[in-house]
Amino acid sequence: MYEFSVIGGKTAREIIGASRPQIVDVVRDTYLAHHAGDSVNPDSYFLRFPEKPDARIIALPAHLGGTEGSTEVSGIKWISSFPANIERGIPRASAALLLNDYETGYPFACLEASQISAARTAASAVLAAEQLTGGRTAGKLTVVGAGIIARNILEFFKSRDWTVSSVTVHDKSEEYGAALASYASESLGYQASTESSLPSALKDADVVVLATTAAEPYIVDLESFVPGQVVLNISLRDIGPELIDGAYNILDDVDHCLKANTSPHLAEQKYGSRDFITGTLAQVVKGEVTVGTDKPVIFSPFGLGVLDLAVGLHIYREAQESGRAVEIEDFFGETTRW
Repeated sequence: MYEFSVIGGKTAREIIGASRPQIVDVVRDTYLAHHAGDSVNPDSYFLRFPEKPDARIIALPAHLGGTEGSTEVSGIKWISSFPANIERGIPRASAALLLNDYETGYPFACLEASQISAARTAASAVLAAEQLTGGRTAGKLTVVGAGIIARNILEFFKSRDWTVSSVTVHDKSEEYGAALASYASESLGYQASTESSLPSALKDADVVVLATTAAEPYIVDLESFVPGQVVLNISLRDIGPELIDGAYNILDDVDHCLKANTSPHLAEQKYGSRDFITGTLAQVVKGEVTVGTDKPVIFSPFGLGVLDLAVGLHIYREAQESGRAVEIEDFFGETTRW
């Protein structure tokens, strides 16, 4: 009960790299557990700074119930988003995940969590693409935003054996766009190139991945997306409300996603209802809702803390079994009441 482990980012990345297909399955099972009510996932809490309006640190507390083959676990992810870091050449996000034992409440592990956050985000994106396209094939795959999240998403596509004819990368920075295209080509084996024009990048794409740091919509042309196109709205705020209203909309969790001026939240504010929402990804997995090809299909995941718990627990177990977790002796100063 008094054991406490620390798992660093390098170890987490190694475990993620060796188990991406399984992590997609972990995310799928977690969505289904959440849909069944076997979770507690409160609102995220935002720490903001008057002098840095674009920066924030977010607390995501959650509890995941004991689904078959798993152990009940609680915890919290503490993740910062400082977009100005990009100008310094360092990652925008950094994070830590604390896991707590459900029986006693004692924390038993602390994990570097930027890797976990990126992995669960990428896994949910690829899971959505599989469910919404009905397969693992895309002619043209367009990625808007060439950061760490975009790289992880492409890695997860590759790990799930997606057949992709071409990858097109669009980013404001030619340097970052070229770096991701080169990585997709040289490390993942995709035919990849960059495109400086956003409309050209979006045109004829079967799947579009939006992974930017945009704070407000910039994709507002009603002709931006076409019927049948699957748009993974990972960064949540790129798309204007009019485009949301004209699409099939799949969310990870309705109440969570309709806040903080996400694109779906802007649509709710503009139109005064939630009629534009088709359902959740769990409902798609279970066959409770379907999408057609007569409109674009947009997946908007707010990001659930239970996903961090599930992926973090997977990494913790793998690190423990392989001897890569660092045990901290005497972490707790008192282990008896008297």
